[in-house]
Amino acid sequence: MPFKYTLDNKRYHTLNYFLRTKFNSKVFKVSLNAGFSCPNFKNNNGCIFCSNKSGNNYEHLSLEEQFKIVKIPLEKKWPNSKYIAYFQAGTNTYAPLNVLQDKFERMLKIPNVIGLAIATRSDALTPEILDYLEDLNKKTFLTVEIGLQSMHEKTLKLINRGHDLKNFENAIKELKKRNIFTVVHIINGLPYETKEMMIETVKYLNKLHIDGLKIHMLFIEKDTPIAKMYQENPFHILTKEEYIDIVTNELEYLDEKIVIERITGDPLKENLIEPKWLLKKFCVLNDIDKYMVKNNIYQGDKVKN
Repeated sequence: MPFKYTLDNKRYHTLNYFLRTKFNSKVFKVSLNAGFSCPNFKNNNGCIFCSNKSGNNYEHLSLEEQFKIVKIPLEKKWPNSKYIAYFQAGTNTYAPLNVLQDKFERMLKIPNVIGLAIATRSDALTPEILDYLEDLNKKTFLTVEIGLQSMHEKTLKLINRGHDLKNFENAIKELKKRNIFTVVHIINGLPYETKEMMIETVKYLNKLHIDGLKIHMLFIEKDTPIAKMYQENPFHILTKEEYIDIVTNELEYLDEKIVIERITGDPLKENLIEPKWLLKKFCVLNDIDKYMVKNNIYQGDKVKN
């Protein structure tokens, strides 16, 4: 039986399905680096896994120039596409309101930009910024992405996350109160977490009625605190088989209407220490699909109505 929220024979709710059906067009996210810093990196040395290098490397260029560079190859392959300007690098609400207004609204003037995606942290959403995002949401399709990584307080402290679960939960409630499409990031394989702990995080998020989820596999990059931690006191890194088992179990506990925007990590080869199997991204994606078919698993199978 085909899953109703996919165009790709997947058994989970794909981003491609969501965007194509919402906008009746191929839609791409164009990754931007607006030069925002991170409050946790600035004040607390950052999360232990962070290399502070997310997003593209075009920070020296204007946002419009970045957009053009990223868009050109996509446009050649899929003409007449629509675009979402994706503020990915850094914490994209960590600036004065007038700075945010300038950067965000400039992108809405570009032809065929039908939305904004803003990656940020739960501790970088002031009441003033939340109200502005509410207004922005009335002008365009707005997505706000919030990193959680784990619901477990001892893990949040271990990874030096810089906020607690209550702070995250309050931010999600404020975004949902304003009817803003909200996506959460989690990481599987964080040090000393069990399969059951990772599934508990997903069950918790399902109760918050989030709109989308990005599932990452922990990867250890060079020149990060976690790399030093791993070298001095090695902890278990999930095998590909363990990861596939965990992520497919997690999907069963997620409402089928939640959009799965990412389902694996995507490290750079030159920076990666472990796990090496993550470099074969499409093999991981294909193996997830095969596992779900073999075990007759669909997103939402274990959600209680």
